[in-house]
Amino acid sequence: MNDCIVIIPTYNEIENIESIVRAVLSQHKSFHLLIIDDNSPDHTANKVIVLQDEFQGRLFLEKREKKSGLGTAYVHGFKWALERKYDFIFEMDADFSHNPNDLEKLYDACHFGGASLAIGSRYVTGVNVVNWPLSRVLMSYFASVYVKFITGMKIHDATAGFVCYKREVLEKIKLDKIKFVGYAFQIEMKYRTYCAKFEITEVPIIFTDRTKGVSKMSNAIIKEAILGVISLRLKKLFNTL
Repeated sequence: MNDCIVIIPTYNEIENIESIVRAVLSQHKSFHLLIIDDNSPDHTANKVIVLQDEFQGRLFLEKREKKSGLGTAYVHGFKWALERKYDFIFEMDADFSHNPNDLEKLYDACHFGGASLAIGSRYVTGVNVVNWPLSRVLMSYFASVYVKFITGMKIHDATAGFVCYKREVLEKIKLDKIKFVGYAFQIEMKYRTYCAKFEITEVPIIFTDRTKGVSKMSNAIIKEAILGVISLRLKKLFNTL
């Protein structure tokens, strides 16, 4: 059985879905791909179903009834992957902001480099972001500085959504306790991994803003991240994490 599964949550990604599926499944390293679609009105899931005929046994689809948030989509995918005994579980976006060619770098960091969590990092070697407005770059960069200050984690890109987990991490983390949906979800996953004493490494990548489709960023997601970091730290202090 293939040991690697890439999880991509989707909501209205019809403009990107075929291209990202083909890009992931054409890598030199053989990956499986799980799309978790939140009943996209643009029928993203239908396109995945068509592509499954071409990529039998490698492309999978979980279609949920409604839009329920990025965090719950990934938790759903993690549980799906653990049940099927994958050893390396990846997160990435559908919009090509994460380059599929970097998947193998994350795999190598975990499989050969000893990491239990490999992060595709925008900031470990400076600021490697393309096509973002300065305001967005600054917000993202200082969000990670803020997370460092509150949590004590020595991670340059705490909100990164391009990562690889070894299965042992997801088996130990209490997935049913995770409720955050956006930036805070990504921070919480890294913090729980950090608190569980797993080895974390950052792999430098170049992040390119989407050219098709619409960003899912919102003020509610930003607010959740700001307050969520404090909540996580307090839970750790009171041993309720």
